[in-house]
Amino acid sequence: MERSWDVWVNQALERLDSLKVLRSLRPISLPVETLDSAQDIQNFVTSEGLQPWDRSSVEVEIEESTFHKWVHDVPSSGEDSKCIGEDVDAKLYSCPRKLRKLLLFSGNDYLALSSHPTVRRAIIKAAEELGMGPRGSALICGYTNYHRLLESSLADSKRKEECLLCPSGFAANMAVMVTIGSLGYLLPAGRKQLKEEKVAIFSDALNHASIIDGILLAERKKGVEVFVYRHCDMEHLNALLSTCTMEKKVVVTDGLFSMDGDFAPMVELVELRQRHGFLLVIDDAHGTFVCGKSGGGVAEHFGCEKYVDICVGTLSKAAGCHGGFIACSKKWKQLLQSRGRSFIFSTALPVPIAAAAYAALNVARKEKWRRKAIWTRVQEFSTLTQIHINSPIISLIVGDEETALQASRYMLKSGFHVTAIRPPTVPPNSCRLRITLSAAHTFDDIKRLKDALFLCSNLSAFNAKAITNMVSRL
Repeated sequence: MERSWDVWVNQALERLDSLKVLRSLRPISLPVETLDSAQDIQNFVTSEGLQPWDRSSVEVEIEESTFHKWVHDVPSSGEDSKCIGEDVDAKLYSCPRKLRKLLLFSGNDYLALSSHPTVRRAIIKAAEELGMGPRGSALICGYTNYHRLLESSLADSKRKEECLLCPSGFAANMAVMVTIGSLGYLLPAGRKQLKEEKVAIFSDALNHASIIDGILLAERKKGVEVFVYRHCDMEHLNALLSTCTMEKKVVVTDGLFSMDGDFAPMVELVELRQRHGFLLVIDDAHGTFVCGKSGGGVAEHFGCEKYVDICVGTLSKAAGCHGGFIACSKKWKQLLQSRGRSFIFSTALPVPIAAAAYAALNVARKEKWRRKAIWTRVQEFSTLTQIHINSPIISLIVGDEETALQASRYMLKSGFHVTAIRPPTVPPNSCRLRITLSAAHTFDDIKRLKDALFLCSNLSAFNAKAITNMVSRL
């Protein structure tokens, strides 16, 4: 299987080279003083346990007016976050404001790195000494030695040869799917495309919107055929693969599903990969730095890193920063940077963001207690509620939209920021409270959350079906 895909990727690269559209990255070297200090792990502020700065990632404040709008489900464009009638620039922080404190259980800052002193120091130092940058797209003048250092570190974390930074995780998935689709129509000049030369993409029914949108864009070029298999249903996937006559097969799945909190069946996927010879693409947005002994993600967690061909990740969740990346082979990187439109036509990450993300990656490696803490919180929630959960993402399905909104409003009044998830993010009548746990949460936080959820599930305002759903899980 590996040889077949190597052949197809080589053929695509040769075709692009013949068309003179094979693109190259040309790193611009910036002063290394900031880079050197970031590389010196001994200078990092590190800790062996929860610190005051970590709590700022889960303790938030909102305007009292925002609170009332949320409680009464009044739409807001954010205008209530300023002092009405005052000069915003001069008065935003000087006028008296009524604020309400909430405990956040809706974020994706799993390791609480967004507020870490080392990450803050890295971004401040880079901004002060180098400015924002990046002056252009990565293919023109926006790619620097800072970006290269981050890419190399991420590739090492994912046990891959190479890595390509993207403006966001969404852009990374778009670039991957469009590039894979291009293999179906990069043909020698003058030759008509045959059906068997198309790429067959098999996608989990609950994959992230960025994967779906990337596939839709790839379909427009007529180079792919798409097969959607039932969520985590390996029998269905095997049946679809077995009846597919196209050689170029790709299976793409979230590693850890963001709305349900369940893992892709990685072991079974690897077995099917060995049988059918498909390219395996994993979106590891929610598993990166969180799962696996060293934070390598879902593939490391299941011991199958070498069988994942392309791993997409983000720096906006457990890294607490911003941006996306694609970990892959050298040849795939060359193809992605030449055909991935969302990468090619986007401005590169600002230099301070790259510096901060590199610092976050090193803190995640150094402070292993953060990964241990978040999995301890998972166990504590499971023990206290008697709900069996596999990850820091907890999905409490309550049914219709109004019931979900009522539940969210009750949690808000109880001091918790827990958002109601509704269509189109989830299917109709599967609206839910989506709860996420963080290394910055404490056992007391989990206990308070459990108590509020118990009261929430027993409110007479909920319809009978919703009460049954929630109480049966609590």
